[in-house]
Amino acid sequence: MPIEPHSPLIDTFKRVHTSLRISVTDRCNIRCFYCMPLENVRFKPRDELLSFEEMERVVRVAAGHGISKIRLTGGEPLVRSNLAELVRLLKNISGIDEVALTTNGILLPDQAADLKGAGLDRLNVSLDALSEAMFERITRRQGVQKVLDGIAAAKQAGFHDIRLNAVAIRDLTEGEIVPLAKFARENDLHLRFIEFMPLDADRNWDASQVLSGEDLRAIISRDVAPLVEANRSDASQPATDFAYADGNQRVGFINSVTHPFCGTCNRLRITAEGQFRNCLFGTTEWDARQILRTGGSDADLSQLLHDCVVAKKASHGIDSPEFVPPARAMYQIGG
Repeated sequence: MPIEPHSPLIDTFKRVHTSLRISVTDRCNIRCFYCMPLENVRFKPRDELLSFEEMERVVRVAAGHGISKIRLTGGEPLVRSNLAELVRLLKNISGIDEVALTTNGILLPDQAADLKGAGLDRLNVSLDALSEAMFERITRRQGVQKVLDGIAAAKQAGFHDIRLNAVAIRDLTEGEIVPLAKFARENDLHLRFIEFMPLDADRNWDASQVLSGEDLRAIISRDVAPLVEANRSDASQPATDFAYADGNQRVGFINSVTHPFCGTCNRLRITAEGQFRNCLFGTTEWDARQILRTGGSDADLSQLLHDCVVAKKASHGIDSPEFVPPARAMYQIGG
């Protein structure tokens, strides 16, 4: 049966999908061990990646079915040339209320002003450590000061409500928790800790490495300032937010391993080479690029989107003994 125009993207569990994450590249200028291998990384050839015009078409079709929020990811999205132009294209699509970006921040000093001028609404900056030694151990590159400079440039460009994302890993990053929390408080940043997930390219993840949101919250409440649970501004947001009892800023915990939030998930993804995915941990993809490059219609893209959504499972299953990690690592899927 043909898909009705403007029909919402509702899966079999009644979840309405309004958010699309677009990976613009699988390339990156650092090598975080939980995302990419250190050596012998095979990136997609440039002609296999979607063009900005192809991304715009996908978003225009998706917006017709209720997608209203876009997040640009990678790899590192700022290594893709002229990213501000893509932001302009997407902001001009009827129905798109927000275009956001997740970045490691290293290239922000040169691009923050252009991104703001193009209409980018929000920024998430990934930073797992403030000490150079730990930063280099995680990313296999140097660059803490470049990230800090990027955050400063974003604030100077007029970005507000900047989110700082930190992956927490047991027996590794405990010493970074308090410095990150204090830094975020002092610089008016919304810090969010993310539990270590089984998406590492080297397949070395183990559940014992998960530093839970509950443990993180206890450390911050004890060593920084007491935290109290805050209201959720969006029921589908992945983070559980807590506010400092003294009213100064919030800390969020994305407990994707210990307390999965799949029941309220409203997100879809498309990889840099144009494959729809209905879950970060999914094992099936739907080929939008084939439709885009072989004369397929917008109706064909609509049908593909709906097929992808209808096939979505109740949960990612990390907490199940039957869980099988996806064959592709984080940088290949899109953060």
